[in-house]
Amino acid sequence: MPETVAETGDVEVLVDPASHTKVKGSRRPTLLMYSPPGPKEPSLPEDEPVKYGELIVLGYNGSLPGGERGRRKSRFSLFKRPKANGVKPSTVHMTATPQAVKAVSSKDQHSISYTLSRNHTVVVEYTHNPDTDMFQVGRSTESPIDYVVMDTVPGSSVGEDVQVAQSTISRFACRIVCERGPPYTARIFAAGFDTSKNIFLGEKAAKWKNPDGQMDGLTTNGILVMHPKGGFTEESWPGVWREISVCGNVYTLRETRSAQQRGKLVEAESNVLQDGSLIDLCGATLLWRTAEGLLHTPTTRHLEALRQEINAARPQCPVGLNTLAFPSLRPRAAIGPGVEEKQPWAYLRCGHVHGHHEWGYRGPRAGVEGAAGVSSGICSPPRECPMCRTVGPYVPLWLGCEAGFYLDAGAPTHGFTPCGHVSSEKTARYWAQIPLPHGTHAFHTACPFCATQLTGENGFVRLIFQGPID
Repeated sequence: MPETVAETGDVEVLVDPASHTKVKGSRRPTLLMYSPPGPKEPSLPEDEPVKYGELIVLGYNGSLPGGERGRRKSRFSLFKRPKANGVKPSTVHMTATPQAVKAVSSKDQHSISYTLSRNHTVVVEYTHNPDTDMFQVGRSTESPIDYVVMDTVPGSSVGEDVQVAQSTISRFACRIVCERGPPYTARIFAAGFDTSKNIFLGEKAAKWKNPDGQMDGLTTNGILVMHPKGGFTEESWPGVWREISVCGNVYTLRETRSAQQRGKLVEAESNVLQDGSLIDLCGATLLWRTAEGLLHTPTTRHLEALRQEINAARPQCPVGLNTLAFPSLRPRAAIGPGVEEKQPWAYLRCGHVHGHHEWGYRGPRAGVEGAAGVSSGICSPPRECPMCRTVGPYVPLWLGCEAGFYLDAGAPTHGFTPCGHVSSEKTARYWAQIPLPHGTHAFHTACPFCATQLTGENGFVRLIFQGPID
């Protein structure tokens, strides 16, 4: 089974999970200890549907700010369909033929049209594939799209849903094709079929004929994929970002996202998704987790147990001596954007954890709100830590609620800068070294829980909690 429960009685309580400092006379609550399943244990009962994996949007801490709505949500599970809906390339037509016109106009026939010029279009007809399931991702809310994804606005995981003026995500961005039999391999392809079951690559789109005679092409802003080296584990490190074509071939990146000149073919790599693969839609980045990988990932129940353990240790503000407590793991949109009275705050240059206070400013305070109105602290003016005199950002701390972003089941001891989201050390170190696409040609590291660009020397800081003095 994926986890075990162990109960403890009246014993000493850990104050700082990193230092293992103990305080006598306190009571430890019932803890839920995480234990990954052994390699020989069965993964799923036979009567349950086969799960291929999950897509999780980076930048949302467990849910969308406006709530989960139908096909638009922060994570999407891909299950084996009752009936296969996959397709595979079949006949190739020239536009002048009646067969090509019929393939494009028929709503029962999948096809891809490559417009080479006004008078020259190649149409590739696709037929049913009983061995695969197809899932489509894009901005469109029309029925062919299984998972609706909108542009991610950094920091929008707090408060109301934020819409961009002009989206850069394609309406029919990409499709994921999963084999219906073991090992249930998932492959990604650029572009998705529209309501007429067609994909149109216009005259200005990058397209070409391969040496084997097969047509291929790229979408306007492209679909980028990065496979981590070593899988999605504690020993993982970043891979290289590549672009995926309409036919699933792998290419080096173009000079800019919309350049008409394609990159070089990378024959040694494939479009097969691995646990931890990142998919960038030019406006939102998705994390792919396999069903097997999720079995070794801490659950929300485990994260809640860690929260309760830290709060039971009664960490205190070293100046105000008031007890601090991390708020509920419920989505922040459900509990409101403001911080709670006992919520921990931290100086992100040194890592010292305090309660909220209004002293130590070392810069202009224009626009600064009180504790009840602060939502992130990302734009907070510099503050001086009363413990070590280090000057830097001073922000509220929020536990990372999206378990799919965690690499291990370690204690939440490190905070991302400048947003203040807290995770395990190995999780923080991993995401702080992942360059994520930004705009049409830039890359930067970002917090997986809110998509805020990371700052500081490492992009994160080790948090220093003080235990009670009684």
